[in-house]
Amino acid sequence: MSSPKFPKIQVSFHGELKKRIGEYFKQKGKAQTGNFKLYLKAAILVTALLAIYIHLVFFTPATVWAVLECVLMGCVIAAIGFNVMHDGAHGSFSRYKWVNSAASNIANFLGASQHMWKTKHNVIHHTYTNIHGVDDDIEARPLLRLCDEQEHYKIHKYQHFYFWAAYSLLYIWWIFVTDYKKYFTLRIGETPLRKLTVKEHLSFWFYKLSHLFLFVALPIYTVGFVPWVIGFFSMALVAGFVLSIVFQLAHTVEHTHFPLPDNATGKMEDEWAIHQLKTTANFATRNKLVSWFVGGLNFQVEHHLFPKISHVHYPAISKIIKKACQEYGIQYIEYTRVRYAVASHVSFLRQMGQNK
Repeated sequence: MSSPKFPKIQVSFHGELKKRIGEYFKQKGKAQTGNFKLYLKAAILVTALLAIYIHLVFFTPATVWAVLECVLMGCVIAAIGFNVMHDGAHGSFSRYKWVNSAASNIANFLGASQHMWKTKHNVIHHTYTNIHGVDDDIEARPLLRLCDEQEHYKIHKYQHFYFWAAYSLLYIWWIFVTDYKKYFTLRIGETPLRKLTVKEHLSFWFYKLSHLFLFVALPIYTVGFVPWVIGFFSMALVAGFVLSIVFQLAHTVEHTHFPLPDNATGKMEDEWAIHQLKTTANFATRNKLVSWFVGGLNFQVEHHLFPKISHVHYPAISKIIKKACQEYGIQYIEYTRVRYAVASHVSFLRQMGQNK
């Protein structure tokens, strides 16, 4: 299918938001990129990952401690993805391009192709959020049904019970299956990809082989196959669940929408910014611990409207955006606590599991 088109509006809501946000940064004299606190957090997370990895691979702690460290490693990998890789990929981690590139490239060493992810996330997901047939982030069939347009299977009746297990598989499926599928088919869902350059081909295989050496071959050599299986899956399943649930709470809850383009014209009803507000939700924005861990991705509304602004500024600009939404009569979707967002997501999955 061809890409949907958003209507061009002379005086757009997004234009008004950009004006107000621009004035805020001008008045405060702040850069829109990351700050010292973000760089310190990044250093802590990367150091923690290296320390855990070295201890597990070269010092082989007792089984119980090793499993606990692997679980912790899964959490740290997710946190690095949220805080470092994600901001770097959007160019908001630093004002320097090479620093952003280095931050985003961490994903490559963790097994996830940054090239594929940038296209899937930055281009497709951020532009066509929650649009069936385009946004690959809501494509989890056959295990899950995430919008009305997707085919219903009998198993979906129980998806609100087993979703946690499906989400846990994300990281493993991502690094060992979907990256390769995108590479060989040159497609992300229904969206075709351009041909890779020689440099991009070499980069893809260099990082994939590096990851296999660091996280598969070397650990098996030092600790043995069975301990590696237990440790790797403990780490990967935790990382997968944490990564999945954070993004699902932002887009697949009871109050978010799944708009479709007009069949005849291919045009969307709303301008792009309004579309983002209808398809995105915040959660637990007053919880500083949650905000710290998920890299501000509990402020998904702000992130989708201004992806090139670092998440360290989201609490401040959220007040501006919320006020503008109130003035224009536009819904601003927000769940005050994590448990409320989870409950809404479970309810949404239950609804989608019904064969209507």
